[in-house]
Formats: sequence, structure tokens, C-alpha cells
Amino acid sequence: MFIKKNVDKWNNYQRSKTDDPDETAERFITLVDDLSYSKTFYPNSKLTRWINGIAAGIYQSIYQNKKEKYNRVFTFWKFELPLLFKKYHKTLLFAFTVFLLFVLIGVFGSVKDESFIRGVLSDSYVDATEENIAKGDPFGVYKSDNPFTMFVYIAMNNSFVALMMVAGGLLTGIGTLYLMWQNGLMLGCFQYMFFAKGLGLKSVMVIWVHGTLEMLAFVIASTAGFVIAQGILFPGTYSRKASFKSGVKDALKIMIVLVPVFITAAFFESYVTHLMSNTFDKENNMGLPIWASGIILFLSLSFIICYFVIYPIRLHKKYFQPVTNDLKKLTVKKNEA
Repeated sequence: MFIKKNVDKWNNYQRSKTDDPDETAERFITLVDDLSYSKTFYPNSKLTRWINGIAAGIYQSIYQNKKEKYNRVFTFWKFELPLLFKKYHKTLLFAFTVFLLFVLIGVFGSVKDESFIRGVLSDSYVDATEENIAKGDPFGVYKSDNPFTMFVYIAMNNSFVALMMVAGGLLTGIGTLYLMWQNGLMLGCFQYMFFAKGLGLKSVMVIWVHGTLEMLAFVIASTAGFVIAQGILFPGTYSRKASFKSGVKDALKIMIVLVPVFITAAFFESYVTHLMSNTFDKENNMGLPIWASGIILFLSLSFIICYFVIYPIRLHKKYFQPVTNDLKKLTVKKNEA
């Protein structure tokens, strides 16, 4: 009877957060009363641990940020962001699949019609690249007299494109899809040009030193755009306004983690890729050992997969799976009663 009377209230406290300090205080006091009762009559039950977990969560939301001013930043990067990505893993998979499809369309169009490449990349860009390949300088496009200027420009440009991808979610995701279409076609055509000239592996070892972080960051930015669109189109049990505000808030959090990713990618492009393109010669000397390039590629890909996919799953299982199992058991008991 104790469970049947209060389980809906506990579920509501756990699932629906509140920013009202009075409501927060009332919830905390109520949970402390329930916890005292549960500890008295069911001291070793999972029910007691569950109520204690909900109460502890409210307590930490009130007091933990007052203990250390840097604690919030640490918690944000270690727990809040990964758990946020776990929430939107299906959206991330959708964005990656769509972007990959657009890249493949770019490759397929290039194979079928060479003029397709010029239509996507422009005649001047294709002519300049083919001229560089003919001169034995296929990656001349990455050369610059001032790497630092190149670094600043690339970081700002990529951040702007990512921001537009996120803002495209305000148009119910159509703007995000359009930018993904543009960038996916360009990537497919650009990469095909080098494979068609017998420079496929070398282009991967040179271009994807920075391209791994850059392109996957665009996919994550697109995910943030779809999060906003999802909040607009599928509010669920929330009002459309509340769902929209929640989606924008989550999208902005996702954008925060992309800032250091774009800075790192810009550094690789303006210094590492710049070095490799400047020292590339007809004897295929890339100026950087192939194993070093491979390590950068591996670490970049590993970081994206681990932080955005594997770590959120493990974190969710560690902290939420036991509560989920207890909730299922309590629901069964409630139904039986």
C-alpha cells in the first residue's frame, strides 16, 4: 500500500525536474519523510535505496555547486554532456547515416559524370586541383605562408558552418539537411578526385589528419540541429513551447563541446596538414611518417567514438540501469496489487 500510494509521485519527482525553489524544497521534505518511513519498516529493500537516490539527486542539485566553484565545470564535462549524448544517440545515428548517404551520392555522381564534380566544387577549384596534381603538388590547396592566420580562419569558418547547421533546426531541420547535403556532396566529390588520380591512400593520410575531427564534428552539429527540430515537431507530453526550449538548451550544450574539437581540427589542418602538403614531392614524401599520421587518425576517431558513443552508454548503465530495473519491479508489484 505504501508503494501503491506513492510510486506515481516518486516517478514524477525523478522524471520531471523543477526550477521552482519552493517546489524543490517541498519535494525534498516529502522524500525525506518517505525515506524515514521506508528505512524504519523496509531498511534493506531496493525501495529504500531508490527513494534515497531521488532525494540525494535533489540535495546535490541544491548544494553541490556551493562547495566548489569549479565542480560544476567538471560535472558538466564528465557526466552531464555524456548523458545528454546518450539521450540523443538515435538522432546522432540518423545524422551520421544521412550525411554518409549524401557523401555516397557525391561519389556516385562523380563516377557517372565528371561534370558533376565541377557543378559541385566549381570549375576554378577543380582546375586548380588538377593543375596541382599534374605538377606533383596535389595538396597545394592546403599551403599557406602564415599557418597561424590559416588556423584562425579555419576555426572561425568551421564554427560558423556548424552554427548554421544548428540554427537550421529552427526551420524544422530543413536548413540542417540542406547544409549536410552541400557538405556531403562536396566531400564525396573532393575525395573521389584523388582516388581517381591514384592518390586515394595518400589523400586519406594527409587530408583526414584534420578531416576526421572536422567532418564528424559537422555530423554532431547536425545532430544538435535535429534536436531542435525534434523539439518543434515532436513535443510529446510537453507543450510545444516547453519542448522547443528544452531542445534549444540541449543543442547549445552540444555546441559547447564542439568548440575544442574545431580548434583541434583547425590546428591539425593549419600546422600538420600544412606541413605535409608543403613537403609533399613526386617521390611521395609527405614530410610526416605514415605511422604518425595513422596515430593522429586513430586517436581522433577513438576520441569521437569513445566520448560520444561508448562512454555515455557505460555511464548510463552504471548510474541509471539499477534504478530502471527497480522501477520495473515496482511497477509489476503495483499492477499485481
